Amino acid sequence: MSDRQTRTFEELVAEGASVPTEGWDFSWFEGRATEARPSWGYATAMAGRLAGAGAALDIQTGGGEVLDFALARAARRPVLTAATEGWPPNVAKATELLRPRGVAVVASPEDAPLPFADGTFDLVVSRHPVRAHWNEIARVLSPGGTYFAQHVGPASAYELVEFFLGPQPEEQREARHPDRERRAAEAAGLRTVDVRAERLRMEFQDIAAVVHFLRKVIWMVPGFTVEAYRPRLRALHERIEAEGAFVAHSSRHLIEARKVR
Repeated sequence: MSDRQTRTFEELVAEGASVPTEGWDFSWFEGRATEARPSWGYATAMAGRLAGAGAALDIQTGGGEVLDFALARAARRPVLTAATEGWPPNVAKATELLRPRGVAVVASPEDAPLPFADGTFDLVVSRHPVRAHWNEIARVLSPGGTYFAQHVGPASAYELVEFFLGPQPEEQREARHPDRERRAAEAAGLRTVDVRAERLRMEFQDIAAVVHFLRKVIWMVPGFTVEAYRPRLRALHERIEAEGAFVAHSSRHLIEARKVR
């Protein structure tokens, strides 16, 4: 029996509530939660796109980890690379990580206009933006420029979401559908050239992993706190203890779109 299996509900919840949530480093989950990765290998594919770009922008970079990975593997780097991020702890973390690679990290709220002139970038990338602001993406792209991103798809991890919130309206479940995003991109003046979607298995081995995940990915259960959801957390803990890992499925899609000249 592992040490984790002998720990109490309160001990596990306290651990999950104490782990820092800055950035998009998910290494803490090793051994206690897993998520299958999409077949297209986004960060590696991003490195290839960066090698062919003159000016690139990473929107909602988080702690900068994905852009850092891609730049380290790019055969050549763009002359200009910038990144935006809205959450102050992530701005600091991304700046520390990306400044040595010559990246300008700009503090910009997620829902604000992008703080760049029209047509500045020939490549815009983003991994898991909260929301794609298509008009702004199209505005900062130069004619013929490319948006290359991995988005969270519809009803992602909804087995977990609905465990805490109950059944969700169909409209909300389908809000991130790639067909909707394709239409929105095209309405903004972009031509979609590739859209691929996959649904991927997730497993949560203990309640600490669930607590940390819901604190880190804050839009899953808006307003989540341990105290507000303690009864549901205890019920899920008891279910995991009795039945094993809680299984959910993430939804991801790759989208590539070009600005019409």
